[in-house]
Amino acid sequence: MVDWDRVEELRSKGVAWGEIADDPKVGFHADASAGDPGRALRALYHRSKARTRRKPSAPSTPRRIGAAGDSRWSLVRIGYLALPVVAVWFLLAYVAPSPVGILVPAIPWLGLALAVVAFVFVYALWRSTGGRRWSPVLRGTLIGGIILGLVVGGAIALAGSLIFGCPYLPPASALATQPGGWSSGHISPWQEGGKPVLYFYGATWCPYCSASSWAIWKTLTEFGTVSGADFTHYSSSTDVYPNTPEVVLAGIQLSSSSIAFQVSEDTSGVGGTTPVTSSCYQLAYVSAYSGGSIPFGVVNGQYIHYGSSFVDPANLQPWEKTGDLAVKESVANETNTSGSPWTYIQDATWWLMAFLAKATGIAVATLATEVSPHWSSATIAAVEGYESQIT
Repeated sequence: MVDWDRVEELRSKGVAWGEIADDPKVGFHADASAGDPGRALRALYHRSKARTRRKPSAPSTPRRIGAAGDSRWSLVRIGYLALPVVAVWFLLAYVAPSPVGILVPAIPWLGLALAVVAFVFVYALWRSTGGRRWSPVLRGTLIGGIILGLVVGGAIALAGSLIFGCPYLPPASALATQPGGWSSGHISPWQEGGKPVLYFYGATWCPYCSASSWAIWKTLTEFGTVSGADFTHYSSSTDVYPNTPEVVLAGIQLSSSSIAFQVSEDTSGVGGTTPVTSSCYQLAYVSAYSGGSIPFGVVNGQYIHYGSSFVDPANLQPWEKTGDLAVKESVANETNTSGSPWTYIQDATWWLMAFLAKATGIAVATLATEVSPHWSSATIAAVEGYESQIT
């Protein structure tokens, strides 16, 4: 039997056909009638090649992709599914923090999850030694992950909006900067009984919330009749700006023809305890824009105050632990001389009043006559000036 591998080897070295036929390792034995052995071997060689070309190739055994790790749920394939799921969910939750990001916010939680999944996936690809990194199975898994991500985000959005009534909110990056530490967005109004809602999110232990509570309380008194305010509390004695005087807003009842008030305030006095929201609207705004910080405020769902205190608690330190009622009297009387607590609270109060006036669509002069006693001339002038700066 001819060793064709040996024949190929000798031919590649340029050995003549006669010498190849004589090579004992080739194993060629020509018939006596065949004539020259070299010519006989060459003819046999070409006939063999021709038969090989004509012979239909045997169907190859289908490649079991699983043998190379594609069809099995290896770490690589799991990554092809998990990465697009989390990535699509993150993008949807970022673009629509409510209702998609209402349960798991894009920032920081989905962002952290995406980073972890991406790291594990890259590590799995790097460690992968068998199989292909791109195949019909993996491509299908990737497409399935994208579809699953859309389904997850869509299901959360539908549940949030249709079942719980959560509003659509754009990302914080889409908000426009307004004066007075405020931001605004093209968002549907948040109203109660046809009146714009002033929403406050804070805690009694928080000195920044305690200082800001005076501006909230004063603003409410300018738009209606307020009851249930508690002036006997102070911020935490172990936090910065300890014992800042405050107004506990959690029990306030407001009677107003022009605005509504909602509040989420932790009154436990335990530092770090976050307030509990009572509606999907409250949760949506807190989740989308507060960044986990307090105090936080919203006017009509369109004007948002976050990332800073309404009032600097450092300015109220002269009255800590002794002057809550003194602060109340000073804030209630706007004509007090410079140096009184009102001096430090009036700017935040007038900005709140200006944004509320803008939200109601009612002229400042008209609003000024709705509550007795009427707004002072200084308040009317300030609120009109501030409102003119709001875009």
